[in-house]
Amino acid sequence: MSDEKSTTQEFKLDADCELRFEVENKNEKVTLELKNGLAEVFGTELVKGKKYEFSAGAKVAVFTWQGCTVELVGKTDVSYVAKETPMGLYLNCHAAMERLRETAESEDKRGPITMVVGPCDVGKSTLCKILLNYAVRMGRRPIFVDLDVGQGDIAIPGTVGALLVERPSNIVEDFSQQAPLVFHFGHKTPSDNVALYNLLVTRLAEVCTDRLQANKKARVSGIVINTCGWVKGDGYKLLTHAAQAFEVDAILVLDQERLYNELVRDIPPFVKVVFLPKSGGVVERSQAQRTETRDQGVRAYFYGSKTPLYPHSFEVKWSEARLYKVGAPVLPASCMPLGMKAEDNLTKLVAVTPGPNLLHHLLSVSFADSPEDDVVQTNVAGFVCVTNVDVDRQTFTVLSPQPRPLPNTVLLFSEIQFMDSH
Repeated sequence: MSDEKSTTQEFKLDADCELRFEVENKNEKVTLELKNGLAEVFGTELVKGKKYEFSAGAKVAVFTWQGCTVELVGKTDVSYVAKETPMGLYLNCHAAMERLRETAESEDKRGPITMVVGPCDVGKSTLCKILLNYAVRMGRRPIFVDLDVGQGDIAIPGTVGALLVERPSNIVEDFSQQAPLVFHFGHKTPSDNVALYNLLVTRLAEVCTDRLQANKKARVSGIVINTCGWVKGDGYKLLTHAAQAFEVDAILVLDQERLYNELVRDIPPFVKVVFLPKSGGVVERSQAQRTETRDQGVRAYFYGSKTPLYPHSFEVKWSEARLYKVGAPVLPASCMPLGMKAEDNLTKLVAVTPGPNLLHHLLSVSFADSPEDDVVQTNVAGFVCVTNVDVDRQTFTVLSPQPRPLPNTVLLFSEIQFMDSH
């Protein structure tokens, strides 16, 4: 501890204003407390008198509809009050979705399926969080779908997934990760294997449709879909494919008029396409910051973020595990077997021989019992990270959230790496 006193700042916010602050310094902790009035962080209400602690990397916006007083203790890198925010527009979107839910409830139909799109760093994940939190506060149970493999908010980077949201996200830690449904993609950008990405999006949409059929509360509440920031060329095609696969009712376009106009042109007229401004609080991230965020996501999976988790480390014999990756290199058409397309190779299961090539890579533990199952389209139980490879003894050591043995022996190789510094 340094002997200088920690700084205390008090902010009185008028109605419809927002306090934005960032914590960058690795060793800093900043505590937020609501002293009086009402306020929320990304749609989750703050509890008066409760202290919320944020550490490095936190970018927080405290918004108030009625006015409030908040206190920050600790050193922030940025802290200011913004009078201009798009929250009113975001609330209108929520209200429109809520009307659709009420109609769905009275007619026993499915509620709205909304997709949030836009380039990188415009606040897509945040808008999803706000819409989900508002829905849950109305007693809804929406499904959150994350198609952004670069961040992997539901599990870890390199995956797509879905989560039934039953309570507002924790101010510091995000949504509770009870039984998410996760599929292995294995790359940090869809461009590394577009055929596989589209296949998984279609599969995820099918499973979500089944979930809505099975659960009336979820059916009425609908789905909120987060997408990745690749919006040009093939990236645009991925968005239109996802919109079709999920049969979306509305697409919310953040910050890019060109994308908005393209979607209005290409999407059937019964789908509402809405243009929304991004919040002035959105921060652009450098490549290094993206990598750091990815690492944090993986670290939190194994070690927890606020509440510490204690992962296990154990050896796995090469003979005990069956390792695969999805997608063989694409061959020129002249070398392809008759009747096969190049795409088929991209979604094929390929055996991986264990060796030093595994070091620091993440492996997804498949629910598939054998390679004869459709492993590619089977969801995964969880993840391990290879921390050591012993070629002589033919074993590799893994970091795992649960003790040995592995729940299953079919493992999928991910390009995502994690250096365990604990």
